[in-house]
Amino acid sequence: MAVNVPGVVMMVLFYLLVLGTGIWAAFKSRREQKKSKANKMEMALLGNRSINWMVGIFTMTATWLGGGTIIATAEMVYTPSIGLIEAGIMTLAFSISFVLCGLVFAKPLRELNCVTMMDPFYFKYGKVITAGLSLSSLCIDLTWFPLTLTALGGTMSVILDLSYNVCIWISASVAIIYTLLGGLYSVAYTDVIQLILIFISLVSLLYF
Repeated sequence: MAVNVPGVVMMVLFYLLVLGTGIWAAFKSRREQKKSKANKMEMALLGNRSINWMVGIFTMTATWLGGGTIIATAEMVYTPSIGLIEAGIMTLAFSISFVLCGLVFAKPLRELNCVTMMDPFYFKYGKVITAGLSLSSLCIDLTWFPLTLTALGGTMSVILDLSYNVCIWISASVAIIYTLLGGLYSVAYTDVIQLILIFISLVSLLYF
């Protein structure tokens, strides 16, 4: 398989853009921490609860609408036994649940100064039940995260003609670097960039 030179150039620019945005957000996070005198955990996990609402919408959407979702939806549309209508119903249900959860749970969680979604269960039911629910959430994340890396690694391996495993390691390394540098700020602002690029790419695909 020959290397797709324009694809390689775009992929390198994409990673540089994402990594650069993550590093810039890390500096922004440190400035905000000095201004507010917030502790490191609040800053890393919650962005000191001061993330711009528009950035918040972008990062939440990007978290739910990842590469795995997009590729799976495309496969559903292409599969004759499923098709566009069923894929559309799934996407609609997914979107409605996302909006409803935000409308119902966001304000109470913020008022309780919760750090994680498990905090209300801890307050009401104690450590044992919360630990069980946390393990359930962990299992879901252990399934979801490899799915995202698999989608990205698969795309990279096709474009760069590199080993599948190498592509996954490159993708994971970039994500780990900017997350460790800036915490939620880096994740949120790189999500904005990625979601914009996803939208542009999907619209451009209509031409083909």
